[in-house]
Amino acid sequence: MDYMISGIQQIGVGIPDKERAWRWYREHFNMDVPVFQEAAEAPLMTLYTGGVVQSRDAALALNMAGGGGFEIWQYTSRIPVPPSFQPALGDFGILAARIKTQDTRAVERRLRERGAMVLGKSAADPVGNLHCFVLDPHGFLFDVVTEREGWFGRTGPSGTGGVSGAMIGVSDVEAARRLYSGLLGYDRVVYDESGVFDDLSALPGGGATLRRVLLTHSQPRSGAFSQLLGPTSIELIQGLDRDGRNLFRDRYWGDLGFIHLCFDVIGMNALKEAAADAGFAFTVDSGESFDMGEAAGRFAYLEDPDGNLIEFVETHRVPIIKAAGWYLNLQKRNPRKPLPRMMIRAMGLGRIKE
Repeated sequence: MDYMISGIQQIGVGIPDKERAWRWYREHFNMDVPVFQEAAEAPLMTLYTGGVVQSRDAALALNMAGGGGFEIWQYTSRIPVPPSFQPALGDFGILAARIKTQDTRAVERRLRERGAMVLGKSAADPVGNLHCFVLDPHGFLFDVVTEREGWFGRTGPSGTGGVSGAMIGVSDVEAARRLYSGLLGYDRVVYDESGVFDDLSALPGGGATLRRVLLTHSQPRSGAFSQLLGPTSIELIQGLDRDGRNLFRDRYWGDLGFIHLCFDVIGMNALKEAAADAGFAFTVDSGESFDMGEAAGRFAYLEDPDGNLIEFVETHRVPIIKAAGWYLNLQKRNPRKPLPRMMIRAMGLGRIKE
């Protein structure tokens, strides 16, 4: 079986206090449906944790309006470390998580009313998509973007859906596209522009000369959760007038910031072979089903040309209604067939209510 990417499952967020951060993400992005919560060691990630097995407490949370989730990730064996410099456009790493909405201006007003730090004002990208930027309490950047297509359900009070992509800093767009447009299927160029951009002017490094390339996929995603995860896009940002810095230079995976971008996949063995053939061999591979509390699956990692971490998860078991003991074994069904919408909606019955 060939591999298949169903969508962005989640973006990993390294934070100092899981519960405090999750409350903020529930209030401002309606990330209120837990898929799993687990405190455990991370023995397979020692390549990225200083050769030492570290402990962590993590939760995967979804917004049932559609889009990917957040893996909210906190070290319990050490104090997480921030970057030694102010991250800016032109640096290498996940610069911002892309959050979907149907009304950017309404979300901007609500964020301001609730005291969130909105940078600048809503503005249009090079093809007219309206978006605005907001910082969470840790200074992590979120790009709230108007998107009309690919919604699964109605938005909650936040007016947003979940993750619909990411802004990723790279040193060479063409080199990065060997992974993102090739292996990951982001083969359609929405725009490819160079210059100084008004809609980025409020961001650190926003006055620099940049090349920005927005990519999406020409083929619709498929698989069990494809209807929930929806279409996504990746914006590659390359600085043209200074040398960039890696956001996780001299730090560990799990330290403060966006620690990985994770894709829900089918056919991990085929993907592993294709990744190696493309020059992006897996650096981590659980090799078999790995228990993540209420959920289970096989996971793997690779690095893009700048060392940015991409995770893949082949989901084997997922809770539908935990209170009723309803768990779905995805290995016993056609992996390419989307789950019934009512089954996915049932996951929302576990929503955390404030």
